[in-house]
Amino acid sequence: MSSPTDKSLADQLEDLLPQTQCTKCGYPACRPYAEAMADGSASYNQCPPGGIEGVARLAKVLGKKVIPINPVNGMERPRPVAFIDEALCIGCTLCIQACPVDAIVGAAKQMHTIVTDLCTGCDLCVAPCPVDCIAMVEVTPGKTGWDAWSQAQADAARARHDFRSARLQREKEENEARLAAKAAAKLKEVQSETPISDAEKAEQARKKAIIQAAIERARLKKEQAEKDAK
Repeated sequence: MSSPTDKSLADQLEDLLPQTQCTKCGYPACRPYAEAMADGSASYNQCPPGGIEGVARLAKVLGKKVIPINPVNGMERPRPVAFIDEALCIGCTLCIQACPVDAIVGAAKQMHTIVTDLCTGCDLCVAPCPVDCIAMVEVTPGKTGWDAWSQAQADAARARHDFRSARLQREKEENEARLAAKAAAKLKEVQSETPISDAEKAEQARKKAIIQAAIERARLKKEQAEKDAK
């Protein structure tokens, strides 16, 4: 097992974040925020869920003094959990798409519900709901920051977030592969056509150009995805 000194600075900082993936820090997830702190482009006081204890932990690794949480990013508060008013839910799935840790279950046009033990209290499901049926309810009265959240919960939340990210990337690549295969089949079909007139030849050329452009875009996306994965 690697010791803390074997880890990069970004790795060490990420390990100290609560992994709520709430984006309140101004970054899309905890990892990008950790990387921004490591390269000096972000301050270490932008994580309200971690609270002042979180600031102290980050400051220790960075060799900085403890400073207040930046109010622009929010305030330290008791940990909330999302609750869905099932009588109002219309099954639009927008909350499921927004949840960074797959803590919402349900299907299109069916009632959704929160798995409270998995909810990180990120608030991200609230805004997309078109019928305002989601409320954030405090579940740790009097306890805020790391007093309201354990390391085990943070580790589990990170694992779920990473699993979800990998799944979404895989689904995106599979969809692009299907589209590329469909485009290739269409191109073959067009190439097999026997043009009769100059106008038909021109139309066939136009179709080929469109399909080949689509195939090239799919190829470039695949190459970029492979680079990003490295």
